[in-house]
Amino acid sequence: MKSLTHSFIALLALTISFSTMAQESYNPEKKLKEMGIEIKPPAPSVSKIVSAVRTGNLVFLSGHGPTRPDGTNVVGKLGADLTVEQGQEAARLTGIQLLTSLKAEIGDLNKVKRVVKVLGMVNSTPDFVQSPAVINGFTDLMLEVFGEKKGKHARSAVSMVSLPNGIAVEIEMIVEIED
Repeated sequence: MKSLTHSFIALLALTISFSTMAQESYNPEKKLKEMGIEIKPPAPSVSKIVSAVRTGNLVFLSGHGPTRPDGTNVVGKLGADLTVEQGQEAARLTGIQLLTSLKAEIGDLNKVKRVVKVLGMVNSTPDFVQSPAVINGFTDLMLEVFGEKKGKHARSAVSMVSLPNGIAVEIEMIVEIED
């Protein structure tokens, strides 16, 4: 019986050790580099709004759009000008823009405790019904960068008759961060 108890305690200690190592070794900044995604400092805001507001342990990020690395935006309507796959890429690019603003606000993406809530808006024709599939491009990025535990989030994905400057998608999110 004593041997069984010692074996159980040893197994429990090993499990806790591996669990702790897995949590400590996960690094979203490193993951982004491995993915070939460079997070650069955002351009200074020229409008009356800010990209992010921190209150307590929450960061609220304003709606961001799909900006390519060359500075141009993905524009067009899903269901007319763009395919679902092109929309997913636009949502992914928007995710990179959101991570850029988040990093500027908190300094290090390792401080992210969890992506809490996301609102994805898709510029589409009135009969387009695949907005959730489009916003999956963003969700897949968050899961890849932060992992299942931190990246999985509550989400709404809706169609809009238009978005600013004709951009294909606009996404806002709320993130919980460590103290």
